[in-house]
Amino acid sequence: MAAVTVAATPPQDQDRVTRTRPKKPPTPRTVLLCAVAYLVALIFILPYLEMIVTALRPQAELRDRDYFPHHLTFANFTNIWSTGFGTNLAVSLEVAVGSTVLVLLVAIPAAYYTSRRKFRGRGVFLILVLVTQMFQPTSLIVGIYQEFTNTVHVNSTLALILVNAGFNLAFAIWILNAYFGAIPKELEEAAMVDGTSRVGAMFRVIIPLALPGIVTALIFTFIAAWNEFITALTLTNTDSSEPLTVKMNTFIGQYSTDWQHLFAASVIATIPVIILFAFIEGKVVSGLTAGSVK
Repeated sequence: MAAVTVAATPPQDQDRVTRTRPKKPPTPRTVLLCAVAYLVALIFILPYLEMIVTALRPQAELRDRDYFPHHLTFANFTNIWSTGFGTNLAVSLEVAVGSTVLVLLVAIPAAYYTSRRKFRGRGVFLILVLVTQMFQPTSLIVGIYQEFTNTVHVNSTLALILVNAGFNLAFAIWILNAYFGAIPKELEEAAMVDGTSRVGAMFRVIIPLALPGIVTALIFTFIAAWNEFITALTLTNTDSSEPLTVKMNTFIGQYSTDWQHLFAASVIATIPVIILFAFIEGKVVSGLTAGSVK
């Protein structure tokens, strides 16, 4: 009986066959989910588009019913700097960056110690830290103003940094405590067996693995300090010491509103946050995969 020989298809031919296969059309469920996703994205993008369009709209077309202006002008973005807007932008950056750095410097050691040490009163300490989140700056503004009047000059960036750091510290400690507690102790113990100190193990092993939590605390603190208004309005009374949020409020008058400069300032105010997310997005991905590959 003659044997039948079947020739194997070369890998190149298999790849060519795979490439030529027609793609399956998307299922109705996939189409519906994509449509809903695009609709939600459009809803969130429209306010920003309206803000940019109004910032580029000339004064003569401010009350026109057309959504897009017939003429675009960049004068609103150039004239706004003559009002001292650059100084206010620098103050906001100093406050946001200073508050974020201060929160991370305090929250990382505190969260690491509370997650690794079962000391007496640990639960009470964490509860007290959480209780501080119940108090809003508005309800404490009189006491805060009196305290800084007696200690730190009210028209200083340091006062705003301390207040913003104080009100964001509890959230950072809690979220970092959860991230540090989820990391197995055996990892840092193995590093210490190899000769690394506890501090070295924390910086070389624990912090890289907890990078998503650190980035979350960083983003939360930066945005909260960047958008803070009530405390900044109370603790500052000169143009040179006002952050961006207080300066933007001056474009809203009792009888009229300078919409062009207000929206131009709003567009500029979103740029630092966008840049922050652009730099941090890769760090989040690297932090999620840190330690997974040896």
